[in-house]
Amino acid sequence: MKSPTIAYVSLGSNCDTARQMLAEAVERLGQLPGIKVAAASPVYATEPQDYADQPWFLNQVLKLELDASWRPRALVAALLAQEAHMGRVRDPALRFGPRVIDLDLLIFGEERCDWPDCTLPHPRLLRRAFVLVPLLDVAPGLLVEGVPLAEALRSLPYRLCDGKIFQ
Repeated sequence: MKSPTIAYVSLGSNCDTARQMLAEAVERLGQLPGIKVAAASPVYATEPQDYADQPWFLNQVLKLELDASWRPRALVAALLAQEAHMGRVRDPALRFGPRVIDLDLLIFGEERCDWPDCTLPHPRLLRRAFVLVPLLDVAPGLLVEGVPLAEALRSLPYRLCDGKIFQ
């Protein structure tokens, strides 16, 4: 039997019920056929980036084990469907603005792609402390584009204090 593909997904929310939204997203992803939530990072409170006039986010990263039926684009479509089902409305004018839930595919096995609907690894992964900190919790030895996660994190201006990521 073929071993599962490992994928990593970033979760984020900054609505009033953000912790509940993250828990619901974890549960929903674990209920999709052919997906097992193998690990979940702690939840971190993170300072907003790019659009600062909004509440802080709660962020988390999941390690997923996927059976052979999953491909990157199908997983992205499933993530977007879960977002929509949970009430996410995408507003292009507020690309980095408030959201009830955000589910981003970071890594899908060894896949590399640059399609309009799916870029792997995630193009901003190595520049985001709010992704790297929880990703290190579930994948401490992972290399992205040949770069150890800890090394990428050391190159960023951030501060971690009591479960909060300041950027």
